[in-house]
Amino acid sequence: MIDSSQAKHQIQHVTNFQDLVSTPFSREINAIGWIRNLYGNFAEIVSKIDVNENITVIDEGQLRELSLSEEGNLAREILLNDLQLLTAHGAAPVLNVIKCYDRDDEFPFFPTDVYSFHVDRSPIPTDTFLCTYYGAPSDILLNSEAIQKITIPEIRDELKKLHSEDDEGFEDFLTENFFDLHYQPKPNALPISLGIGHIWRLAIDYPDSKIPPCVHRAPKEKTERLLLIC
Repeated sequence: MIDSSQAKHQIQHVTNFQDLVSTPFSREINAIGWIRNLYGNFAEIVSKIDVNENITVIDEGQLRELSLSEEGNLAREILLNDLQLLTAHGAAPVLNVIKCYDRDDEFPFFPTDVYSFHVDRSPIPTDTFLCTYYGAPSDILLNSEAIQKITIPEIRDELKKLHSEDDEGFEDFLTENFFDLHYQPKPNALPISLGIGHIWRLAIDYPDSKIPPCVHRAPKEKTERLLLIC
């Protein structure tokens, strides 16, 4: 799925859930994927959900109550098992049908929504888990191919105009508005698709972390997307 030699130094594939959660990150590796070929009709599950919002949460009870074909039931069992595995690990997985995410238009030259390449942040040590079962999958960007937007001089100058002419408190302003979490691909950078059906564990930014956080983005949806995330 991933060919480049650089990617092999940042991304690791595993074949089971235990290795997914127990394999340590390193200074090089900050994305670990349990690579799977799933069976079942996940599109059927999406079609049976009453989607009235841009993001609709599917709880376990609702999932169990769906009337499904044999292929749909195979997909449901996979979803229930993934939810159980992650919950037992201590995570809090959420299964969503996503039509689209809210767009950020407060600062048109610097959107901070999830369609922008970004890293996740937490006040405590933790990881991001995600899996796309149906619809467009997420992308990641190699850290070597990403540049933090706030370090780009012309962008930084525009942000200073938003803040004030005084540099005092500027760094706090960047953090409070999540500007520091966003990245821009370098010229000729190649985003890497996380694919369908694979559970990924991504390193995030938290205090005293020694691992570079994984740069990723949500796709622009063409159809509804069935996503598990925590």
